[in-house]
Formats: sequence, structure tokens, C-alpha cells
Amino acid sequence: MANKIHVKKGDTVYVLAGKDAGSKGKILHVYPSKQQVIVEGVNVSKKHKKPRSRTQQGGIIEQESPIHVSNVMLVCSRCGVPTKIAKEITGNGQKVRKCKKCNEVVDIAREAKEDKE
Repeated sequence: MANKIHVKKGDTVYVLAGKDAGSKGKILHVYPSKQQVIVEGVNVSKKHKKPRSRTQQGGIIEQESPIHVSNVMLVCSRCGVPTKIAKEITGNGQKVRKCKKCNEVVDIAREAKEDKE
């Protein structure tokens, strides 16, 4: 069973804790089972890469490492501040994520299952 996460791929987030606290970035990948996300430009680590063929070049590369989802907060696209989100079901049966500060719809999560008659 996959764990639920309050952010998803493509969201802009604000980092709350760690060495990159206070920075903003876009989510590149989400790992729901580990409760971790990879944020662009955050928690960058250096990795020593060995060349695997004659054409491939080796060296030291920088790559983003995962951080725990509790250390990030969604940034509202309308008001531009880090905020908590509320999940609601609208009158037409769609699930939406709303900003708790400006009460604006962030996005439509997915359509709710319709009852078969």
C-alpha cells in the first residue's frame, strides 16, 4: 500500500530543515514508499563516477539526493508563500487541493469515483 504524500511531481516547495533550509525548488521525483522527494538544486551531493566504456567519461558529478517529505512545504502559486494544503471534494465530485492561506485551488488531485447506477 502506497503512503499518501501532500506534494507531487512538479510542485514548487520550500525546504524547512536541513543544510538547504530556506531554499525553494521544484520536485523532480517522489518516492511514496520511502516518504522521500528529490527537489531540484537541494541536497546536492558529489558522486565519483567511473567510466564504463571508452566513449563514456568518468569524473565527479553532482546529483540531488532525496530528502524526507516532512522537511518540505508546498508553495502556493497564487500568493507565493509556503502553506499547508486542504483536500476537499467539490460539488461536482472532483478532489482538489486548496491553499489554506488564500483559499485558492492549487490543482485538481483526481476525479472521484462515480457511483454506477
